[in-house]
Amino acid sequence: MVVSGRQIRAARALLDLSQIDLADLAKVGRETISDLEIGKDVRTSTLMAAVDALHAKGIEFVNGRNGEEGVVLHAPAKKPKKRASRKASR
Repeated sequence: MVVSGRQIRAARALLDLSQIDLADLAKVGRETISDLEIGKDVRTSTLMAAVDALHAKGIEFVNGRNGEEGVVLHAPAKKPKKRASRKASR
């Protein structure tokens, strides 16, 4: 799947992340995130680091058949509540 700079920028906006925030999550430089978003060529591993960081925050990148691009923010999976154990009264 191809992820565009517009999708990276849209994903950041949905998550209310700055370029610095995403750079920290992806363990890359802020300038690298800027380069991604304006469409400069970056290493595939760098792009994947940003994509993986956004996936971990609930982002899904979508591409349509006719060139449409989109971003979906999924609600984080809820952790099951632990049941309080009841001790028998004696």
